[in-house]
Amino acid sequence: MASRIVRDIPFNRVEGDLEVGIEVTDGRITDAWSAGTLYRGFENMMKGRGALDGLVMTPRICGICSTTHLSAAAQALDAIAGLTPPDNAVRVRNVALMVEHMQSDVRQSVLMYMADFAQEAHGRHPLHDEALRRYAPAAGSSALDTIRETKRLIEAIGVLGGQWPHSSFMVPGGIAFAPSQAGVLQCRQIVDTFRGWYERRVLGCSLARWAAVDSGAALDAWLDESLAHRESEVGFLLRFGREAGLDAIGAGPGAFLSYGAFDLPRETAVAAPGGKLIAAGLARATTVEAFDPGRIAEDVSHAWYRDSGALHPAAGETTPYASGRAGRAYSWIKAPRYDGRVIETGPLAEAVVDRRPLFVDLVANGRTSALVRQLARLTRPAILLPAVDAWLQELLAAHGAPIVVGDGHIPDGEGCGLLEAARGALGHWVRIEEGRIAGYQIITPTAWNGSPRDAAGRRGAWEEAMIGTPVADPENPVEAGHVVRSFDPCLVCAVHTVRRRA
Repeated sequence: MASRIVRDIPFNRVEGDLEVGIEVTDGRITDAWSAGTLYRGFENMMKGRGALDGLVMTPRICGICSTTHLSAAAQALDAIAGLTPPDNAVRVRNVALMVEHMQSDVRQSVLMYMADFAQEAHGRHPLHDEALRRYAPAAGSSALDTIRETKRLIEAIGVLGGQWPHSSFMVPGGIAFAPSQAGVLQCRQIVDTFRGWYERRVLGCSLARWAAVDSGAALDAWLDESLAHRESEVGFLLRFGREAGLDAIGAGPGAFLSYGAFDLPRETAVAAPGGKLIAAGLARATTVEAFDPGRIAEDVSHAWYRDSGALHPAAGETTPYASGRAGRAYSWIKAPRYDGRVIETGPLAEAVVDRRPLFVDLVANGRTSALVRQLARLTRPAILLPAVDAWLQELLAAHGAPIVVGDGHIPDGEGCGLLEAARGALGHWVRIEEGRIAGYQIITPTAWNGSPRDAAGRRGAWEEAMIGTPVADPENPVEAGHVVRSFDPCLVCAVHTVRRRA
């Protein structure tokens, strides 16, 4: 007779409040539910406020990715006003956002994800003692090193934007002030120091050597090539993760979405197709199609909102309704869908849509997993650092060039800001009427990845990714945690009100 156990798991070490329910049958997860449990309501708070207020309020949605929300809010107002920021403004916006991404990528990997390697559940793992030395909370050598180095890195946003988090230096048509040459030089020194540490401790090799890793076979060869590779954070992630079976769990829905990110200045040495450093698109397995924002809709059939059917976010509503159909609603996260499909977003999705050879090869060969998803996050700074360096150099060369266009007036109209946050696709849809915000809808990466079921009963991305995962101890299902954490949950961005699942 089959053994069936149902467990509710409160998650710590995530941004916000998350509970995951799992059904375990004969040692494997056979069903899963993900619930966000936190009231915020930023979308409704902004209605009736001045057109520019989103630039101040939305960065407060999240202290980790506040620059990303500011960027999306500014891009939406750029679109409404018909403004194209000048090159130096684009460079400053990009550098600040990329610095925030890099800080988040390394911190999440070491402090949130790999910290689980030090759990007692992995006590029999041959690398457990080393994991304790590296990742024990507030004591591990890698944990302390990461806190110190990423703290220094984020100072660059303070130089460019006046403060971090919750800065508001981006304005419609550009930025509010130009960094001095001394400030740009300071940023270069900060980024150069981080790059040296990242190459030495995280990659164990130069950016150029890592860029040559273009397939699963090349990844295996890289790992065997030197002690520095094996002892790096990337090397340890691979060695520990493979031994723990993380390369065999967490495949996900098999569809990947990227909005694209980091607009290229009109004159720049950075080359990329499509006018963005990171491409936009939807990939099913490794087949990429053009991204169409008109295909996005939010389903609330299993969330605690008044259900008006699946709506495009430009027409979206956020009406809390805590009396939904009995036994159906279980989360305060909406369920975004693209053409009705469940998709995942984040660094792995970016890599597949952007056609990066290593991750295209891994996905094409059926190796999508929690481990590969985390590998994409930990190695994304290797893609961003060369562009950061180039744009800082260009800022020095173009010192004194314009930083803003327009007169500050925002006409009535609608617009959206779509970009890649540290955790994936982020969108702000804004409507201005009579100079005030008449509508504001936000879809975050965690809404895409951590959504509940939709009207067709399809699970959200990380709900689906947990199915089939073996669980050694249902009282401590660390395996489910590895899968969910590989998506880097951020519940403060994704949810709007509170309901504890019964």
